[in-house]
Amino acid sequence: MKADSENNFLVQNDPTRRDFLRTASAGIAATVVAPSALAKKVKVQPETQVAQLYKTLTDKQRESICFPWEHPLRNRVENNWHIQKKLAVGDMEDDQIDLVKDIFNGLHSPEYRKAVFDQVEHDSKPGDFGDSAIAIFGKPGSGKFEMVFTGRHMTRRCDGDSLEGTAFGGPIFYGHAAKSFNEKADHEGNAYWFQAKRPNELFQALDGKQRKAALLGKSRGERGTKTVELTGKKKGLPGLRTADMSKDQQQLMREVMKDMLALFRKKDVDESMKLIEKNGFENLHIAYYKDENIGKDKVWDVWQVEGPAMLWYFRGKPHVHTWLNIKEKA
Repeated sequence: MKADSENNFLVQNDPTRRDFLRTASAGIAATVVAPSALAKKVKVQPETQVAQLYKTLTDKQRESICFPWEHPLRNRVENNWHIQKKLAVGDMEDDQIDLVKDIFNGLHSPEYRKAVFDQVEHDSKPGDFGDSAIAIFGKPGSGKFEMVFTGRHMTRRCDGDSLEGTAFGGPIFYGHAAKSFNEKADHEGNAYWFQAKRPNELFQALDGKQRKAALLGKSRGERGTKTVELTGKKKGLPGLRTADMSKDQQQLMREVMKDMLALFRKKDVDESMKLIEKNGFENLHIAYYKDENIGKDKVWDVWQVEGPAMLWYFRGKPHVHTWLNIKEKA
């Protein structure tokens, strides 16, 4: 009570202080009475938000974007597509659009979240995330479900661990054409070019014989979902086998993989590395492609890492396209 008396005395005798305290008190009161402001500080999983979004859908919206769990569209991955053309994200209600954006952002790490979202908006037409399309497979809250995001340079998934032994809920795609369709050797402004710089550092750590095994002519190219087909092979894959690296090179390879995965939320990074290790890290093969080198600068724009049940294909020419599929079994 003494403190209150002192404050009242000071307020009554100092108009400036009185105004300040009134403003501050209003801010405190707003914090107390506005649970939504506090809610923003609570970390909500994207899977929970998918269930929330599902509950807000009208019957007409569900007819457009909801499909049975076993629908073949769920397993598809492309570099530029709309999984359904009946309802764009931008045509949903404002609160639904915000929720879709939150779910997408929640799939990425805080460090890269803004860069990824800006990339999607930059590559969309007309420069808006609302041009993308989503689909929900299964029924959130009652069994297996998965939400799939699609658009130009985008196939992402939020599956709520419905698919055991599968990272990211299945194969994903991301890409960026930053300054132009035909990017220059430095890929200025590209959100994902860092994922080529790190493997190039590994290449510099290889000896002559290893480089000869790792450096090939032309890459596999792109064939939609078939781009990320898994072979189950432990030997004979393109490039240099990790087992043929020294211990310090293998450690660098691990660090490179983790740094490239830093784009995504920790949960997906941990699951990815766990599945890769389960199939034997020594069975990974890394390859670089000299015939697809922009500017002939020997900073390899195209590379891939492949193992028995994983494939990471980075095609940096003419701009970045990235395909990623990690599973427990092929």
